[in-house]
Amino acid sequence: MNDALMFAKYNQAGNKAVYGILSKLDNEEREKDRRSYFGSLSALFRHVLGGTFFFLGMFKAALANNAAALKALAPLEGCSIPEGPLTADQWKALGAGSDAIDAAYVAAAEALTDADMALPVTVEWLGGKQVPLSFMLSQLVVHNTHHRGQISQILDSMKIDNDYSGIGAAFLSR
Repeated sequence: MNDALMFAKYNQAGNKAVYGILSKLDNEEREKDRRSYFGSLSALFRHVLGGTFFFLGMFKAALANNAAALKALAPLEGCSIPEGPLTADQWKALGAGSDAIDAAYVAAAEALTDADMALPVTVEWLGGKQVPLSFMLSQLVVHNTHHRGQISQILDSMKIDNDYSGIGAAFLSR
């Protein structure tokens, strides 16, 4: 298993676990402002998904010659992440969106070659600077892990068990 695939599976396992934990809360608890930068637990989780969606979208141009990776990312065209407070039904629908985004990430990671890792990704917030795909993939992992850590801290303060590191899932599937 390549490192990109391992981290994609780690991300998938972490998101699945977080969604499961947050789904046990009532909608009011999920949507309550927790005084984090993104406010609610729901908004933090949607930011994680939005980050994955955004990063994978950035990678498409770099992967223009990898038909398998582009095919893996194609289902993202039908995905969207709702903004603002969610209803309970919107939260349930978000679970399917999370599964689709994470599945596209895993499938794209499976399609990556060693040569792909050196491909340049244009980073607009760096003035259009080009950065290797391998570095940007690491930034995706760091971004999501950081924000799942924020979710964990809030859940800790609520005295809700939330051990979702995904370490076992990531390495048992090797």
